[in-house]
Amino acid sequence: MDNRQAIGSWLSGPRAAAEEMGVDFGYPGQRLGLPQQGPGSVARFGRRLGAVLIDWVGCQVIAYGLITGGDLAAAGNWTLGLFVALSIVTVGTVGSTPGKRILGLRVIAEGGGRLGIARVLLRTLLLALVVPALIWDRDGRGLHDRLARAVQVRI
Repeated sequence: MDNRQAIGSWLSGPRAAAEEMGVDFGYPGQRLGLPQQGPGSVARFGRRLGAVLIDWVGCQVIAYGLITGGDLAAAGNWTLGLFVALSIVTVGTVGSTPGKRILGLRVIAEGGGRLGIARVLLRTLLLALVVPALIWDRDGRGLHDRLARAVQVRI
């Protein structure tokens, strides 16, 4: 075996090595019964990150300009509070935050349909902790979505 192949498989990780041995992981969302692409397919990481950034910046502008009167030090806590409130209200009622809506995403229950308020609260509180959102499974769902039995899909 060429050293470059050994280094390549090591850098690629265990999934790439397993795929080379013939293991079929399928596409993200296949285990959940979702389509591979188009409406209803699992939202990709870039879109999800973009939606969170849009929501965060919007909350930060409101906190900085309207609530704290330009006090940058105080705006951080207000931004987080507004972000949590925005997520609970909008995901709990229409299934998407403004950022998600702009980027064509929606949060649904694993089996389809809307999330109940308890699951929305759990998902949002875990999202506010940040770390659960950075740990995701092979379907591309963050730990916060997985624990709340939710999935973000394209609309």
